[in-house]
Amino acid sequence: MAREELLEMTRSLIAHGRAGTMELADEVVRIPASTYTDPELFELEKARIFRRLPLMLAPSCELPEPGCYKAMEVVGVPVLLVRQRDGSMAAFLNMCSHRGNPLAQGTGKASRFTCGYHGWTFGADGGLLGIAAPQDFGVVDKAALCLKRFPCAERAGLVFAILDQGSTLSIDDALCGYDRLLDHFGFRDWILFEQRTLTGPNWKTAYDGYLDFYHLPVLHAATFGSDFFNRANYFAWGPHQRLANPSQHAQRTGSNERIDLSAMDEADWPVDALMQGVWTIFPHVSIASFYGGGARGAMISQLFPGRTVGESVTTQFYVMERAPQSDAERQGAHDQFAFLETVVAGEDYATGKRQHDALMSGQMAHVLFGRNERGGQVFHQWVDRLVRASDAELPALFRAAAASGRQDAIPAAA
Repeated sequence: MAREELLEMTRSLIAHGRAGTMELADEVVRIPASTYTDPELFELEKARIFRRLPLMLAPSCELPEPGCYKAMEVVGVPVLLVRQRDGSMAAFLNMCSHRGNPLAQGTGKASRFTCGYHGWTFGADGGLLGIAAPQDFGVVDKAALCLKRFPCAERAGLVFAILDQGSTLSIDDALCGYDRLLDHFGFRDWILFEQRTLTGPNWKTAYDGYLDFYHLPVLHAATFGSDFFNRANYFAWGPHQRLANPSQHAQRTGSNERIDLSAMDEADWPVDALMQGVWTIFPHVSIASFYGGGARGAMISQLFPGRTVGESVTTQFYVMERAPQSDAERQGAHDQFAFLETVVAGEDYATGKRQHDALMSGQMAHVLFGRNERGGQVFHQWVDRLVRASDAELPALFRAAAASGRQDAIPAAA
């Protein structure tokens, strides 16, 4: 069923490409400039979006074996991801149940975690194994002092968690069936080649760029080229979106050759042609395919709000279908990833920071999203809807979006 949906989208892209057309939104939309600069709204977004919705915290290949762990801070919450003995993933609050000291830092592999403050020890499953000097501490119920666990699920080779221990929102409901499409990347069997962290502008300013092909031949003229396409058709599953250039052509796997899909039997369309474009996972992930390193690759960009309204932090993961087989392939993968740093940090985020500084002047009341920028329109509408939604509304809101199928309409209040 998911493959048929991919075929349907590809047929649409080919038809629009041959006709020289694109899908357009109904109207030009005005967004208050303060949506990027208001510190109170920024705090609401962190609380009502990033602490209530599923977040993609790691590609599965970052934690490939039982015992692999990753400690990270997510919008001020210390989180510990641990691959369990049975291969499943668990997400814990990275705080010792004694005094709240973080148990782990960075990444590694461990079967237990010992607090560096007083020596309390926890298992990889979050259970409290031992208390230092128990004869002096006093009697406690160790079963009641396990690490606090967040809802966690692994879908399409990506690890998701909700930073609300009492959440009634299902991760599957919130994904709106989008993970069935993402599964065709095959990430569960890929490897992590490299990763790095970049600082950026306001998180929505940064995310706007992932939802916009309009800027490509202008801002990226020196990197991608001024003849690069600037049109995109948008496909939506609730707040999650795919952007793809309306064209009958696609890149052949592992080369710079362009193939004409309209001249091929649909059964012969390669999967990477079906997955071309940019896939975004609301509220903070972008996935785009690349080929440097002799194999299929993808850059997964994981974006979080920073500590102030004008800051964000992005981790870029370069994942590959297989490890490079030679020095030349390894260098090709390094070169591809370095090129993408130039594009994102040197062009997108540098421009976004200048844009944010200008908006902070308060001299502009609204910004515009054109009919050819439907992805940005949908994104901001969902942000606004979710900031206003109560906890009780969230499950029904996403179930209604999933029931509507692939569309960009935002369900009304439950």
